[in-house]
Amino acid sequence: MLGAIARKLFGSANDRRVRGYQPKVAAINALEPEVAALSDEALRARTDAFRKQLAEGTDLEDLLVPAFATVREAARRALGQRHFDVQLIGGMVLHERGIAEMRTGEGKTLVATTTVYLNALTGKGVHVVTVNDYLAKRDAEWMGRVYKFLGLTVGIIVHGMDDDERRAAYACDVTYATNNELGFDYLRDNMKYELGAMVQRPHHYAVVDEVDSILIDEARTPLIISGPLDDRSEFYNTIDTFIPRLSKEDYDVDEKQRSVSLTEAGMEKMEQLLRDAGQLKSDSLYDIENVSVVHHVNQGLRAHTLFQRDKDYIVRNDEVVIIDEFTGRMMPGRRYSEGLHQALEAKERVQVQPENQTLASITFQNYFRMYEKLAGMTGTANTEAAEFGDIYRLEVIEIPTNLPVARVDDDDEVYRTAGEKYNAIIELIDDCKKRGQPVLVGTTSIEKSELLAELLKKRGFKQKDFTDPDAFRPLYDGDQGQTEDKVFAVLNARHHEQESYIVAQAGVPGAITIATNMAGRGTDIQLGGNADMRIGHELADMPEGEQRNAAEQAIRDEIAKLKKRALEAGGLYVIGTERHESRRIDNQLRGRSGRQGDPGHSHFFLSLEDDLMRIFGSDRLDGMLQRLGLKEGEAIVHPWINKALEKAQQKVEARNYDIRKNLLKYDDVMNDQRKVVFEQRVELMQDEDVAETVAEMRHGVVEDLVTKYVPPTAYPEQWDTAGLAEELRRVLGLDLPVVDWGHEEGIADEEMRERILRRADEAMAAKVAQYGPDIMRYVEKSILLQTLDHLWREHLVTLDHLRQVIGLRGYAQRDPLNEYKSEAFQLFEAMLSSLREAVTAQLMRVEVVTQPPPMDELPPMQAHHLDADTGEDELLSYTDAEIAREATLAPAADAASPRRDPNDPSTWGRVGRNEACPCGSGKKFKHCHGRFA
Repeated sequence: MLGAIARKLFGSANDRRVRGYQPKVAAINALEPEVAALSDEALRARTDAFRKQLAEGTDLEDLLVPAFATVREAARRALGQRHFDVQLIGGMVLHERGIAEMRTGEGKTLVATTTVYLNALTGKGVHVVTVNDYLAKRDAEWMGRVYKFLGLTVGIIVHGMDDDERRAAYACDVTYATNNELGFDYLRDNMKYELGAMVQRPHHYAVVDEVDSILIDEARTPLIISGPLDDRSEFYNTIDTFIPRLSKEDYDVDEKQRSVSLTEAGMEKMEQLLRDAGQLKSDSLYDIENVSVVHHVNQGLRAHTLFQRDKDYIVRNDEVVIIDEFTGRMMPGRRYSEGLHQALEAKERVQVQPENQTLASITFQNYFRMYEKLAGMTGTANTEAAEFGDIYRLEVIEIPTNLPVARVDDDDEVYRTAGEKYNAIIELIDDCKKRGQPVLVGTTSIEKSELLAELLKKRGFKQKDFTDPDAFRPLYDGDQGQTEDKVFAVLNARHHEQESYIVAQAGVPGAITIATNMAGRGTDIQLGGNADMRIGHELADMPEGEQRNAAEQAIRDEIAKLKKRALEAGGLYVIGTERHESRRIDNQLRGRSGRQGDPGHSHFFLSLEDDLMRIFGSDRLDGMLQRLGLKEGEAIVHPWINKALEKAQQKVEARNYDIRKNLLKYDDVMNDQRKVVFEQRVELMQDEDVAETVAEMRHGVVEDLVTKYVPPTAYPEQWDTAGLAEELRRVLGLDLPVVDWGHEEGIADEEMRERILRRADEAMAAKVAQYGPDIMRYVEKSILLQTLDHLWREHLVTLDHLRQVIGLRGYAQRDPLNEYKSEAFQLFEAMLSSLREAVTAQLMRVEVVTQPPPMDELPPMQAHHLDADTGEDELLSYTDAEIAREATLAPAADAASPRRDPNDPSTWGRVGRNEACPCGSGKKFKHCHGRFA
């Protein structure tokens, strides 16, 4: 009560924050006459002047007012659009690392130009992030006119570009790209073997459009680059032979949860079977070294106890094919993940196909948190303000609209059955059609949109066929004032250029548009239609001239008439067919109506059979409504219903947030290790010479071996010199008389260590003398980087397996997250120890290979990002041969290829920067033919 009174007297915290920007807005407006009087050249020259001021030590904040005034004038000249005062406030929020929540139609795309220009003056690069390639291209071209007018460079990153094109785009002052492309480029950069091959610069500043869609919805699944794993079919077959030896008392099956676990007796039996087969790396099955073995045992157990042949899968043509549990249809090409499909193949005695191994992965949360500055804009962020604050340290500021919102939002109508609900919706659509009022119908899934389409067809409506060129002409005759036949459009394709045109024309009088998800489409629904979109579509082939100008004017005149008709009919009518789990999605749909002060209407229809209503106790509601005498076709309408639904949605949102937050806690553990590994890779690539690093590794290995077999606290007769000699042969490839040294009188462990170190250094020096210092330096760096990559990939698989089983620690009253952190750290330390040993062992035995492997045998790599709602792999077919080459071909293997003709550079292929130039000059490539590369 007191809070409400205080808000009325002083305004909310958001209101006070917005008022705080007014002095700067006034200062920008005061500069407008002065800036408007400048010539184009003088306006463009301000960019160089600002950069000079920054170089002399001026703070970026001090340039905000003049820079924003400059951008506003440039936009007026280049685009014919002048920033509203509220758009300037939105730009200031973005500059201050905030999220600007702006209603649909308020011009978010233009808002970003102010902060992007200001921060691009630093020369460090600004990334503008969009949800799809079409919007990246459109915005780069559209807003790029403003930046180019002011002398900035603009780049764009879209699917299908090569590394050189990407590198040039990232080098620009402003770069437009999708979140997927940015994330995959980061992962690929950290799989390269030369700094010059990397494409991204350090992450300075990013402005994320549709920030809620990218940082919350799409952030539920990580970006993954994968490649085929080594053939482990024998291991699967070995594990499979153990499962039938278990009895029903050895495991517990929970069919409801689709889970199975070994009992204590079963663990002991399995442990003994594995020990006898030599598959255990330590005494206990549940030691950290055996986490992958446990994972495969669990998958084998699942395959035998939970999956039935001819019910869950069939075997056809020596393949295990999944059967869809809902449709009963076979799903060829689909495979279970995490080794389960391989376990089923081993069970059925068919050929075990290789697994795909994660080569690199990152979540959007951790990728975008790498930026020094991060900001975002959307029409709906307030409901997720807590998550933005906790995870990204971003504050959500609601920006007031330029004109008051005139949309009418009706209370929800609740029906007993879905059939009654759809009848009411169709009646309303029919009524709007008769009055010439455009209608946008929002559904929660593709299936629901197709169901509604079928019901409309039964009522005499006709669905538009977008393969027909006439499908895009206006649905309303502006002169006659009559709607066409009952036609409607269904939108459920994702990210398509055609889709944006259809959305742009959804405001034509009489238009009926059914859409599944209106977030991130990047196109306003303008009453009467979008003139620019129509001109671009209908006059694409018409050359410039008087005829085109006349045609353009005719289209604009027609749209003006259509807009008048739509306004008279009441503006866009938004119909929601049910409530989404998230209030944000409902608000996105509702916000499509009432742009820039236009009239509009929104109305949600619900039934007790809807998912949200069913989950929250519709049985009791159904009985209550029947007792109240609610008849068929009647609905209950009351503000209390809206409040109750909002509380239900808040509960679901809170649950989903807790799930995402918990997943992120686990990913943060891996992210800390990822940053260490990736930073180490960059440092190694920067070093011209890593001889000192590998020497330290070699000495560290010797220290560890001597300490283990010749402990400093033990007497000489207690030393295991025979074991030390064997280990030296295995690791260093040296046959040393360690046993004889151990029998020398008075010898100490320090003397033993010094002798081994001297022999190891001498052996390495002989390698350097044999192949030459330049080649050995190159080989050392190559082996070091490749071994690090190989062990890191194995480490990722182990962490993944550990994460799947760590939850069981909760039964022992131990926190799974703390257990995961502890064991992940131990595994990381073990990986670093393995790195020292593996690098040392390879270098002590290295022979320079001059014949590269056939390129057609290199395994392809794939980039994946699963749609969190549908489970569809958005980029499954993304294959990059260049990545495969970088990731699997040793850089040293390019050296001295016998196919190279010294007189024909076209035969040289890819030449390492420190490699001897193939022309035969004796110089390094970077000092010879590669000096300009």
